[in-house]
Amino acid sequence: MTDPLLVELLELARTAAARAGALLRDGRPADLGVAATKSSPIDVVTEMDIAAEKLITGYLSEHRPQDGFLGEEGASREGTSGVRWVIDPLDGTVNYLYSLPTWAVSIAAELDGERVVGVVEAPMRGETFHAVRGGGAYVNGTALRVRPAPPLDQALVSTGFNYVATVRTHQADVAQQLIPRLRDIRRGGSAAIDLCDVAAGRLDGYYERGLHPWDLAAGDLIAREAGALTGGRPGLPADGDLTVAASPGVFEPLQAILEQLGAWHD
Repeated sequence: MTDPLLVELLELARTAAARAGALLRDGRPADLGVAATKSSPIDVVTEMDIAAEKLITGYLSEHRPQDGFLGEEGASREGTSGVRWVIDPLDGTVNYLYSLPTWAVSIAAELDGERVVGVVEAPMRGETFHAVRGGGAYVNGTALRVRPAPPLDQALVSTGFNYVATVRTHQADVAQQLIPRLRDIRRGGSAAIDLCDVAAGRLDGYYERGLHPWDLAAGDLIAREAGALTGGRPGLPADGDLTVAASPGVFEPLQAILEQLGAWHD
């Protein structure tokens, strides 16, 4: 990679994610509680989500004061540089609240509206995933590649569920109809880590409805740079209606079944 701007953005994202990850790992209070709720009483924010986002935005602002931000916990700023940072300071908050290890810091950089850098820091795994547009995907410096595609009925696929009860009920119906057509379904609780696990060949595919830009920005780039196909409904990019990521050969049949089952609506 020789583009000095992309080198700079990657290093800033890696440092910010590492610092936020260390804060979350080492600074978690023993009596951690819920600071606020979002879409429902079980869609929670902790004081640590807020502290991690403040750390990330402060660090990035110090080094690139003209950039914009979009963060899960409210960071929003229009920039003038053409660069926007898309930040999930703690993806997997409920896991974190319960001391489960599947949570991550996710930071992506967009240049003129296109994702060019993605970093996902998973402190409890000791893993840092990163990708640069056109430069491949890596974990702890080792190149990533998706698994060779199995037949769909031998594919291991992950998903997630919304925190709104009515939406989650429909998602459970979709999963119930889908699971007989797969090897099995996993539910990890962090979209960023699920996307990275597709990139690392630990999953054959992943799908979820209701993601926000900060949930998928970094992980989507990492998955694609590792050879995965990603999208939403047929012919559309990954978005809040539906996000699908899978090995070539699994992607299209999985996407087609999800369309048939109505995974894109509540």
